[in-house]
Amino acid sequence: MAAHEPKNPGYRAAAIAMFDRQPAMHTLGIVIVRLAPGEVELAMLHSPALTQQNGFVHAGIIAAGLDNACGVAAFTLMPREADILTVEFKTMLLAPARGERFVFKAEVVKPGRTLTFCEAKAFAEHAGKVTLIATMTGTLMAMLPRLAASHEPRTTPA
Repeated sequence: MAAHEPKNPGYRAAAIAMFDRQPAMHTLGIVIVRLAPGEVELAMLHSPALTQQNGFVHAGIIAAGLDNACGVAAFTLMPREADILTVEFKTMLLAPARGERFVFKAEVVKPGRTLTFCEAKAFAEHAGKVTLIATMTGTLMAMLPRLAASHEPRTTPA
């Protein structure tokens, strides 16, 4: 993959700050392991509190990790004044989420002025083996501040 050029020279601090403002990531125990322009690697340790009825980590948790990885990767390429929001994603579950540790890797495939397209993969580390358990494609939107109206507010006649 070709190297991406961030629009914000302070992308690293901005991406970490954006990630740290997400209580959901703290609740799930997801942390940033590696960060580069257009790329991120997140990780999470297994917790019984995040499992479904068969003892596997719930698919919704895996999707949240993948979605966030896509979001952080896309955010590293956005302008300083932008925030980010997921527009859509598709997740493919490939194997049960069984492991001691889970890794979510994402990279930007096509950055855009407003929309950015990403791909992500989730891996489970179990008994010394690494297994690809899910993939995601996602579209993320740069939320740019709106310019103030250049005219006075309209009033209705009395």
